[in-house]
Amino acid sequence: MEVESLAREMETAVRVVHLASSLCVKVQEKLRLPSSINGNGNGGHVKSKDDDSPVTVADWGVQAIVSWILAEVFGTQNLSIVAEEDTDSLSKAESLALLGAVSNVVNEALSEATKYGLTKPDEPLGSDDILKAIGRCNSTGGPKGRHWVLDPVDGTLGFVRGDQYAVALALIEDSEVLLGVLGCPNYPVKKEGLSNGCNQSGAGSVSKGCVMYAKRGSGQAWMQPLLPNGYPESATLLKASTVDDPVLATVCEPVERANSNHLFTAGLANSMGVRKQPMRVYSMVKYAAIACGDAEVFMKFAQSSYKEKIWDHAAGVVIVEEAGGVVTDAGGRKLNFSKGVYLEGLDKGIIACSNTVLHDKIIGAVYASWESSSL
Repeated sequence: MEVESLAREMETAVRVVHLASSLCVKVQEKLRLPSSINGNGNGGHVKSKDDDSPVTVADWGVQAIVSWILAEVFGTQNLSIVAEEDTDSLSKAESLALLGAVSNVVNEALSEATKYGLTKPDEPLGSDDILKAIGRCNSTGGPKGRHWVLDPVDGTLGFVRGDQYAVALALIEDSEVLLGVLGCPNYPVKKEGLSNGCNQSGAGSVSKGCVMYAKRGSGQAWMQPLLPNGYPESATLLKASTVDDPVLATVCEPVERANSNHLFTAGLANSMGVRKQPMRVYSMVKYAAIACGDAEVFMKFAQSSYKEKIWDHAAGVVIVEEAGGVVTDAGGRKLNFSKGVYLEGLDKGIIACSNTVLHDKIIGAVYASWESSSL
C-alpha cells in the first residue's frame, strides 16, 4: 500500500486522538479530587483489573469514542480494532454508576467532535451504545488484514498520579505498522525548541500537551499542539537526535520495576559510559521523547514471564522510525506485529534509539553485558 492512500486514515486518526486527549485532560483534572479515587464502583473513576493494574473512566471513554468514530468513518464491516479494555467489569450490575460516569465523559467529548472536524452523534449515546462501541474492540489482530490498534490510556498509573501518559492509535496492515498517532497531554513542550505555534502560553514560557504522528515510508514525523478548544492549524516536523556518543545520551526506561530490569539497564548504561541518570517515564511518552529529540535511547528488558502487547509499542515505533530513529529487539531484529495481541519472539528486550550509530553500539554492549551478567 502506498503512503498517499492513507490520507483519510491518517487524518481521522490524528483528529480522534486530539478529541480523546481532550477527554483525558478533563478526567485527569477530576482525579485530583480525593473523593474520586475509591474504585468501589459507586461513582469512583478508578477500578482495579484482575492483574491489579488500574483502569479509569478515561480508558473506557477513549476506547468508546475512538471505536465509534472509526465505525462512523470506515463502517463496521471488516472493521478490526485491537484494544486493551473490555466491557466485563463495566457491564456488571454493581458498576451502574461507573458506566454512567463513562457515558457522561463520552457524550461530553462527542458533543465537541465537530471542533475537531469529526462527526458527532445526532443524539447522546446510551449505555448500550457505549458498551457496544467498547466491545467492538475485540479483535486479536494477526498476520493478515487491516487492524487498528489502540491503547486508550497507555500508562494508566501515570495518568492516575497526574504524571505522563499517552493515547496511542496505530494502523497495521499485513503485519506492518502503516501509521501511528500518540496523544501526550502532559508532555512538556519547550518554546525555544519548536516553531509554528506549538507554544500557546506566551513568550519565554513552557506549554504542555501535543499529538505526534507519522506514516510509514514518509520519512517525516509531526507534532501538533494540544489545544483546549479544537484542532490546530499547524504542525512541526520532528527530528530525532543525532547524538551518537553514549556518554552524552539521555536514556529512558519504564517506571515500573515489575516489567523492566532496572538493574541490568543500569549496568549496561554504566558499561557504555552513560553519565546522565535515566529518565523513568510512564507510557509510550518514552518513544515521543526520542522522536522529538529530548532523549536518545529507550531500553526495556522485561522479566521472562512478562509478555509485551502490540498496543504498547505500535504507534511509538513508526513515529520514532519516521523521525530518523530505529527500534528493534536486543538482537537487532524488527519487532514482529504479526502474532496477534503479543510481540512474540523478542530477543531479550526492546531498544529504541535516535540513530543507527548509537543503536549499533548499544546492541553490541547488550550482548557483552548479558553474557557477563549470566555467568
